[in-house]
Amino acid sequence: MSAVMITRKVRKWEKLPGKNTFCCDGRVMMARQKGVFYLTLFLIVGTCSLFFAFECPYLAVHLSPAIPVFAAVLFLFVMAMLLRTSFSDPGVLPRALPEEATFIEMEIEAANGNVPAGQRPPPRIRNVQINNQIVKLKYCYTCKIFRPPRASHCSICDNCVDRFDHHCPWVGNCVGKRNYRYFYLFTLSLSLLTIYIFTFDIVHVVMRSVDNGFLNTLKETPGTVLEVLVCFFTLWSVVGLTGFHTYLISLNQTTNEDIKGSWSGKNRIQNPYSHKNIIKNCCEVLCGPTYPSVLDRRGLMQEDSPVSTTCTAPPSSSSIAAPQTTHAVLCLQKTTAPLIPNEHTPDDAKPSIAASAEKSPSPKEELPPTPKLPPLASPETDAETSIAKDKTH
Repeated sequence: MSAVMITRKVRKWEKLPGKNTFCCDGRVMMARQKGVFYLTLFLIVGTCSLFFAFECPYLAVHLSPAIPVFAAVLFLFVMAMLLRTSFSDPGVLPRALPEEATFIEMEIEAANGNVPAGQRPPPRIRNVQINNQIVKLKYCYTCKIFRPPRASHCSICDNCVDRFDHHCPWVGNCVGKRNYRYFYLFTLSLSLLTIYIFTFDIVHVVMRSVDNGFLNTLKETPGTVLEVLVCFFTLWSVVGLTGFHTYLISLNQTTNEDIKGSWSGKNRIQNPYSHKNIIKNCCEVLCGPTYPSVLDRRGLMQEDSPVSTTCTAPPSSSSIAAPQTTHAVLCLQKTTAPLIPNEHTPDDAKPSIAASAEKSPSPKEELPPTPKLPPLASPETDAETSIAKDKTH
Protein backbone atom coordinates (compact mmCIF):
# COMPACT_ATOMS: atom_id res chain seq x y z
CA MET A 1 0.00 0.00 0.00
CA SER A 2 1.35 3.44 -0.97
CA ALA A 3 0.06 7.02 -0.75
CA VAL A 4 -0.07 9.40 -3.70
CA MET A 5 -0.53 13.15 -3.21
CA ILE A 6 -3.16 14.63 -5.52
CA THR A 7 -3.34 18.42 -5.83
CA ARG A 8 -6.74 19.98 -6.42
CA LYS A 9 -7.90 23.59 -6.50
CA VAL A 10 -10.47 24.74 -3.95
CA ARG A 11 -12.05 28.07 -3.09
CA LYS A 12 -10.57 29.93 -0.15
CA TRP A 13 -13.94 30.28 1.56
CA GLU A 14 -13.93 26.50 2.11
CA LYS A 15 -10.84 26.80 4.33
CA LEU A 16 -11.58 30.06 6.15
CA PRO A 17 -11.57 29.76 9.95
CA GLY A 18 -14.36 31.07 12.12
CA LYS A 19 -18.01 30.15 12.54
CA ASN A 20 -19.52 31.53 9.34
CA THR A 21 -21.50 29.77 6.66
CA PHE A 22 -21.10 30.43 2.93
CA CYS A 23 -23.54 29.95 0.07
CA CYS A 24 -23.56 30.53 -3.69
CA ASP A 25 -19.87 29.60 -4.05
CA GLY A 26 -18.75 32.03 -1.34
CA ARG A 27 -20.78 35.03 -2.47
CA VAL A 28 -23.12 34.87 0.54
CA MET A 29 -21.60 35.06 4.02
CA MET A 30 -23.66 34.69 7.20
CA ALA A 31 -23.40 33.48 10.78
CA ARG A 32 -24.27 29.91 11.65
CA GLN A 33 -27.12 30.93 13.95
CA LYS A 34 -29.81 31.96 11.46
CA GLY A 35 -33.01 31.00 13.28
CA VAL A 36 -33.88 34.58 14.33
CA PHE A 37 -33.13 35.79 10.80
CA TYR A 38 -35.80 33.44 9.42
CA LEU A 39 -38.19 34.81 12.04
CA THR A 40 -37.47 38.35 10.81
CA LEU A 41 -38.26 37.32 7.24
CA PHE A 42 -41.47 35.62 8.34
CA LEU A 43 -42.72 38.64 10.28
CA ILE A 44 -41.99 41.16 7.51
CA VAL A 45 -43.27 39.06 4.62
CA GLY A 46 -46.29 37.80 6.57
CA THR A 47 -47.40 41.22 7.79
CA CYS A 48 -47.04 42.82 4.37
CA SER A 49 -48.86 39.92 2.69
CA LEU A 50 -51.84 40.40 5.02
CA PHE A 51 -51.80 44.13 4.34
CA PHE A 52 -51.83 43.64 0.56
CA ALA A 53 -54.54 40.99 0.81
CA PHE A 54 -57.03 42.66 3.18
CA GLU A 55 -56.50 46.45 3.37
CA CYS A 56 -55.00 47.45 0.02
CA PRO A 57 -58.03 46.49 -2.17
CA TYR A 58 -60.41 48.50 0.02
CA LEU A 59 -58.08 51.50 0.45
CA ALA A 60 -57.18 51.64 -3.27
CA VAL A 61 -60.88 52.00 -4.17
CA HIS A 62 -62.06 54.30 -1.38
CA LEU A 63 -58.96 56.45 -0.84
CA SER A 64 -56.17 56.29 -3.44
CA PRO A 65 -54.47 53.64 -5.62
CA ALA A 66 -51.12 55.13 -4.61
CA ILE A 67 -51.38 53.54 -1.15
CA PRO A 68 -50.55 49.94 -2.23
CA VAL A 69 -47.96 51.20 -4.73
CA PHE A 70 -46.02 53.12 -2.09
CA ALA A 71 -46.32 50.18 0.32
CA ALA A 72 -44.89 47.81 -2.32
CA VAL A 73 -41.93 50.11 -3.02
CA LEU A 74 -41.20 50.48 0.69
CA PHE A 75 -41.48 46.71 1.19
CA LEU A 76 -39.01 45.98 -1.62
CA PHE A 77 -36.54 48.52 -0.23
CA VAL A 78 -36.75 46.94 3.25
CA MET A 79 -36.10 43.46 1.85
CA ALA A 80 -33.18 44.69 -0.25
CA MET A 81 -31.49 46.35 2.75
CA LEU A 82 -32.11 43.30 4.94
CA LEU A 83 -30.59 40.87 2.46
CA ARG A 84 -27.71 43.24 1.73
CA THR A 85 -26.90 43.41 5.45
CA SER A 86 -27.30 39.69 6.07
CA PHE A 87 -25.46 38.30 3.03
CA SER A 88 -22.42 40.61 2.94
CA ASP A 89 -19.03 40.50 4.60
CA PRO A 90 -19.22 42.87 7.59
CA GLY A 91 -15.48 43.52 7.48
CA VAL A 92 -13.89 40.32 8.76
CA LEU A 93 -10.13 40.57 9.16
CA PRO A 94 -8.00 37.60 8.01
CA ARG A 95 -6.01 35.74 10.62
CA ALA A 96 -2.23 35.78 10.69
CA LEU A 97 -0.34 33.07 8.85
CA PRO A 98 1.83 30.73 10.96
CA GLU A 99 4.98 32.58 9.88
CA GLU A 100 3.45 35.97 10.70
CA ALA A 101 2.19 34.76 14.09
CA THR A 102 5.65 33.43 14.96
CA PHE A 103 7.26 36.73 13.99
CA ILE A 104 4.76 38.73 16.08
CA GLU A 105 5.36 36.46 19.08
CA MET A 106 9.12 36.99 18.77
CA GLU A 107 8.63 40.77 18.65
CA ILE A 108 6.43 40.67 21.77
CA GLU A 109 8.91 38.53 23.68
CA ALA A 110 11.79 40.79 22.68
CA ALA A 111 9.88 43.89 23.79
CA ASN A 112 8.68 42.48 27.13
CA GLY A 113 11.87 40.65 28.04
CA ASN A 114 12.01 37.84 30.53
CA VAL A 115 9.13 37.93 32.99
CA PRO A 116 10.04 36.60 36.47
CA ALA A 117 8.21 33.50 37.61
CA GLY A 118 4.98 34.22 39.44
CA GLN A 119 4.43 37.60 37.78
CA ARG A 120 1.82 38.31 35.18
CA PRO A 121 3.20 39.35 31.77
CA PRO A 122 2.30 42.86 30.62
CA PRO A 123 -0.71 43.24 28.29
CA ARG A 124 -0.01 42.97 24.62
CA ILE A 125 -0.92 46.41 23.29
CA ARG A 126 0.44 48.96 20.88
CA ASN A 127 -0.16 52.68 20.95
CA VAL A 128 -0.94 54.70 17.83
CA GLN A 129 -1.80 58.36 17.49
CA ILE A 130 -5.01 59.40 15.72
CA ASN A 131 -5.96 63.09 15.58
CA ASN A 132 -3.66 63.90 18.51
CA GLN A 133 -5.23 61.12 20.60
CA ILE A 134 -3.46 57.98 21.79
CA VAL A 135 -5.41 54.87 20.75
CA LYS A 136 -4.45 51.41 22.02
CA LEU A 137 -4.35 48.46 19.65
CA LYS A 138 -5.13 45.21 21.48
CA TYR A 139 -3.68 41.84 20.58
CA CYS A 140 -6.12 39.07 19.60
CA TYR A 141 -4.99 35.70 20.92
CA THR A 142 -7.31 33.88 18.50
CA CYS A 143 -6.45 35.64 15.25
CA LYS A 144 -2.82 36.31 16.29
CA ILE A 145 -2.93 39.94 15.15
CA PHE A 146 -2.99 43.41 16.65
CA ARG A 147 -6.52 44.57 15.90
CA PRO A 148 -6.88 47.83 13.96
CA PRO A 149 -8.56 50.80 15.66
CA ARG A 150 -12.29 50.24 16.40
CA ALA A 151 -12.02 46.52 15.55
CA SER A 152 -13.17 43.82 17.95
CA HIS A 153 -13.47 40.04 18.06
CA CYS A 154 -16.99 38.62 17.74
CA SER A 155 -17.41 35.62 20.03
CA ILE A 156 -20.38 34.29 18.03
CA CYS A 157 -18.73 34.34 14.59
CA ASP A 158 -15.21 33.84 16.05
CA ASN A 159 -13.67 36.51 13.81
CA CYS A 160 -12.20 39.98 14.22
CA VAL A 161 -14.45 42.56 12.52
CA ASP A 162 -13.24 46.00 11.46
CA ARG A 163 -15.23 48.87 13.02
CA PHE A 164 -17.27 46.31 14.92
CA ASP A 165 -20.67 47.66 15.99
CA HIS A 166 -22.49 44.58 17.31
CA HIS A 167 -23.69 41.12 16.35
CA CYS A 168 -27.34 41.31 15.33
CA PRO A 169 -29.23 37.97 15.45
CA TRP A 170 -32.21 39.60 13.67
CA VAL A 171 -30.17 39.92 10.48
CA GLY A 172 -28.08 36.80 11.10
CA ASN A 173 -24.73 38.55 10.76
CA CYS A 174 -22.29 40.93 12.39
CA VAL A 175 -22.67 44.66 11.78
CA GLY A 176 -19.37 46.26 10.94
CA LYS A 177 -17.50 48.53 8.60
CA ARG A 178 -18.85 47.16 5.31
CA ASN A 179 -22.56 46.72 6.11
CA TYR A 180 -23.36 49.28 8.83
CA ARG A 181 -24.99 51.78 6.48
CA TYR A 182 -27.22 49.08 5.03
CA PHE A 183 -28.20 48.00 8.54
CA TYR A 184 -29.16 51.57 9.43
CA LEU A 185 -31.16 51.98 6.23
CA PHE A 186 -32.89 48.69 7.00
CA THR A 187 -33.96 49.82 10.48
CA LEU A 188 -35.02 53.25 9.17
CA SER A 189 -37.10 51.86 6.28
CA LEU A 190 -38.58 49.15 8.49
CA SER A 191 -39.69 51.82 10.97
CA LEU A 192 -41.39 53.75 8.16
CA LEU A 193 -43.04 50.59 6.83
CA THR A 194 -44.31 49.62 10.28
CA ILE A 195 -45.75 53.10 10.89
CA TYR A 196 -47.27 53.11 7.39
CA ILE A 197 -49.02 49.75 7.81
CA PHE A 198 -50.15 50.51 11.36
CA THR A 199 -51.62 53.88 10.32
CA PHE A 200 -53.60 52.55 7.37
CA ASP A 201 -54.80 49.58 9.39
CA ILE A 202 -56.44 52.04 11.79
CA VAL A 203 -57.84 54.05 8.85
CA HIS A 204 -59.25 50.87 7.33
CA VAL A 205 -60.99 49.85 10.55
CA VAL A 206 -62.44 53.36 11.08
CA MET A 207 -63.78 53.62 7.52
CA ARG A 208 -65.45 50.20 7.64
CA SER A 209 -66.83 50.85 11.14
CA VAL A 210 -68.89 53.78 9.85
CA ASP A 211 -71.04 51.46 7.76
CA ASN A 212 -70.85 48.10 9.56
CA GLY A 213 -70.02 48.98 13.13
CA PHE A 214 -66.80 48.41 15.05
CA LEU A 215 -67.48 44.87 16.28
CA ASN A 216 -68.75 43.66 12.93
CA THR A 217 -65.66 45.14 11.26
CA LEU A 218 -63.34 43.26 13.59
CA LYS A 219 -65.19 40.02 12.87
CA GLU A 220 -65.02 40.58 9.11
CA THR A 221 -61.29 41.51 9.05
CA PRO A 222 -59.35 39.21 11.40
CA GLY A 223 -56.17 39.83 9.42
CA THR A 224 -56.33 43.52 10.25
CA VAL A 225 -56.49 42.77 13.97
CA LEU A 226 -53.42 40.55 13.69
CA GLU A 227 -51.51 43.23 11.77
CA VAL A 228 -52.35 45.89 14.35
CA LEU A 229 -51.03 43.70 17.18
CA VAL A 230 -47.81 42.83 15.34
CA CYS A 231 -47.14 46.42 14.31
CA PHE A 232 -47.94 47.77 17.78
CA PHE A 233 -45.38 45.57 19.54
CA THR A 234 -42.81 45.92 16.76
CA LEU A 235 -43.11 49.67 16.47
CA TRP A 236 -41.51 50.55 19.78
CA SER A 237 -38.44 48.36 19.42
CA VAL A 238 -37.73 49.20 15.76
CA VAL A 239 -38.29 52.94 16.13
CA GLY A 240 -36.26 52.99 19.35
CA LEU A 241 -33.39 51.12 17.67
CA THR A 242 -33.43 53.54 14.74
CA GLY A 243 -33.33 56.53 17.08
CA PHE A 244 -30.41 55.05 19.03
CA HIS A 245 -28.33 54.46 15.89
CA THR A 246 -29.19 57.93 14.62
CA TYR A 247 -27.67 59.28 17.83
CA LEU A 248 -24.54 57.13 17.36
CA ILE A 249 -24.13 58.23 13.74
CA SER A 250 -24.34 61.90 14.72
CA LEU A 251 -21.39 61.30 17.09
CA ASN A 252 -19.53 58.93 14.71
CA GLN A 253 -19.53 56.25 17.40
CA THR A 254 -20.26 52.53 17.44
CA THR A 255 -22.48 50.52 19.76
CA ASN A 256 -19.45 48.65 21.08
CA GLU A 257 -17.71 51.92 21.97
CA ASP A 258 -20.84 53.30 23.59
CA ILE A 259 -21.33 50.20 25.77
CA LYS A 260 -17.68 50.13 26.86
CA GLY A 261 -17.62 53.91 27.42
CA SER A 262 -14.48 54.31 25.32
CA TRP A 263 -14.87 58.08 24.88
CA SER A 264 -16.86 58.98 27.97
CA GLY A 265 -15.08 57.15 30.78
CA LYS A 266 -13.01 58.39 33.68
CA ASN A 267 -10.11 59.39 31.44
CA ARG A 268 -12.30 61.88 29.57
CA ILE A 269 -10.72 60.98 26.26
CA GLN A 270 -12.42 62.67 23.34
CA ASN A 271 -13.54 60.69 20.33
CA PRO A 272 -10.72 61.04 17.76
CA TYR A 273 -13.01 59.95 14.91
CA SER A 274 -15.64 62.65 15.40
CA HIS A 275 -15.58 65.75 13.21
CA LYS A 276 -17.39 67.80 15.87
CA ASN A 277 -20.14 68.31 13.31
CA ILE A 278 -23.32 66.25 13.01
CA ILE A 279 -23.62 66.67 9.24
CA LYS A 280 -20.00 65.67 8.61
CA ASN A 281 -20.32 62.64 10.85
CA CYS A 282 -23.50 61.50 9.09
CA CYS A 283 -21.94 62.02 5.67
CA GLU A 284 -18.87 59.99 6.61
CA VAL A 285 -20.88 57.03 7.92
CA LEU A 286 -23.69 56.98 5.36
CA CYS A 287 -22.08 58.48 2.26
CA GLY A 288 -18.46 57.41 2.63
CA PRO A 289 -16.66 55.09 0.22
CA THR A 290 -17.54 51.40 0.08
CA TYR A 291 -14.60 49.41 1.38
CA PRO A 292 -13.68 46.19 -0.44
CA SER A 293 -13.49 42.88 1.35
CA VAL A 294 -10.03 41.73 2.43
CA LEU A 295 -10.92 38.03 2.67
CA ASP A 296 -10.75 37.07 -1.03
CA ARG A 297 -13.43 34.44 -0.37
CA ARG A 298 -13.68 33.24 -3.96
CA GLY A 299 -9.95 33.06 -4.60
CA LEU A 300 -8.37 29.72 -5.54
CA MET A 301 -5.88 27.77 -3.46
CA GLN A 302 -4.20 24.39 -3.91
CA GLU A 303 -4.88 21.52 -1.53
CA ASP A 304 -2.86 18.31 -1.38
CA SER A 305 -4.91 15.26 -0.45
CA PRO A 306 -3.29 11.80 -0.02
CA VAL A 307 -4.82 8.89 -1.91
CA SER A 308 -3.84 5.34 -0.92
CA THR A 309 -3.15 2.82 -3.67
CA THR A 310 -2.80 -0.95 -3.22
CA CYS A 311 -1.11 -3.57 -5.43
CA THR A 312 -2.90 -6.88 -4.93
CA ALA A 313 -2.00 -10.20 -6.60
CA PRO A 314 -4.65 -12.32 -8.27
CA PRO A 315 -5.99 -15.31 -6.29
CA SER A 316 -3.56 -18.29 -6.29
CA SER A 317 -4.55 -21.82 -7.22
CA SER A 318 -2.65 -25.11 -7.28
CA SER A 319 -3.67 -25.76 -10.87
CA ILE A 320 -3.08 -22.21 -12.27
CA ALA A 321 0.43 -20.78 -11.82
CA ALA A 322 0.80 -18.71 -14.96
CA PRO A 323 -1.03 -15.59 -13.63
CA GLN A 324 1.28 -15.52 -10.58
CA THR A 325 4.37 -15.63 -12.75
CA THR A 326 3.05 -12.94 -15.08
CA HIS A 327 2.10 -10.72 -12.13
CA ALA A 328 5.57 -11.09 -10.60
CA VAL A 329 7.27 -10.21 -13.90
CA LEU A 330 5.02 -7.14 -14.35
CA CYS A 331 5.70 -5.91 -10.83
CA LEU A 332 9.46 -6.36 -11.40
CA GLN A 333 9.25 -4.43 -14.66
CA LYS A 334 7.37 -1.58 -12.93
CA THR A 335 10.01 -1.28 -10.23
CA THR A 336 12.90 -1.21 -12.74
CA ALA A 337 11.17 1.18 -15.15
CA PRO A 338 12.86 4.61 -15.50
CA LEU A 339 11.41 7.43 -13.42
CA ILE A 340 11.99 9.96 -16.18
CA PRO A 341 9.91 9.39 -19.34
CA ASN A 342 12.79 10.03 -21.78
CA GLU A 343 15.35 8.02 -19.80
CA HIS A 344 16.38 4.59 -21.18
CA THR A 345 16.72 1.50 -19.05
CA PRO A 346 20.38 0.55 -18.45
CA ASP A 347 21.64 -2.50 -20.33
CA ASP A 348 22.81 -4.25 -17.19
CA ALA A 349 19.27 -4.21 -15.82
CA LYS A 350 17.77 -6.01 -18.83
CA PRO A 351 19.46 -9.44 -18.34
CA SER A 352 18.31 -9.54 -14.75
CA ILE A 353 14.72 -9.20 -15.87
CA ALA A 354 15.17 -11.90 -18.50
CA ALA A 355 16.98 -14.18 -16.07
CA SER A 356 14.29 -13.79 -13.54
CA ALA A 357 11.74 -14.59 -16.17
CA GLU A 358 13.71 -17.71 -17.23
CA LYS A 359 14.10 -18.93 -13.68
CA SER A 360 10.41 -18.69 -13.03
CA PRO A 361 8.75 -22.01 -13.87
CA SER A 362 6.48 -22.13 -16.86
CA PRO A 363 2.99 -23.53 -16.66
CA LYS A 364 4.04 -26.67 -18.54
CA GLU A 365 6.92 -27.46 -16.22
CA GLU A 366 4.93 -26.94 -13.08
CA LEU A 367 2.01 -29.16 -14.13
CA PRO A 368 3.08 -32.86 -14.18
CA PRO A 369 1.83 -34.94 -17.12
CA THR A 370 -1.41 -36.65 -16.39
CA PRO A 371 -1.23 -40.41 -17.07
CA LYS A 372 -3.74 -41.70 -19.54
CA LEU A 373 -5.79 -44.57 -18.22
CA PRO A 374 -6.82 -47.36 -20.66
CA PRO A 375 -10.44 -47.42 -21.48
CA LEU A 376 -12.57 -49.87 -19.72
CA ALA A 377 -13.60 -52.73 -22.02
CA SER A 378 -16.06 -55.57 -21.71
CA PRO A 379 -14.97 -59.30 -21.61
CA GLU A 380 -16.32 -59.90 -25.13
CA THR A 381 -14.19 -57.11 -26.55
CA ASP A 382 -11.03 -58.52 -24.87
CA ALA A 383 -11.65 -61.97 -26.36
CA GLU A 384 -12.04 -60.59 -29.87
CA THR A 385 -8.83 -58.63 -29.49
CA SER A 386 -6.82 -61.68 -28.43
CA ILE A 387 -8.16 -63.79 -31.43
CA ALA A 388 -7.14 -61.00 -33.82
CA LYS A 389 -3.59 -60.96 -32.44
CA ASP A 390 -3.24 -64.77 -32.90
CA LYS A 391 -4.29 -64.55 -36.55
CA THR A 392 -1.72 -61.91 -37.30
CA HIS A 393 1.06 -64.00 -35.79
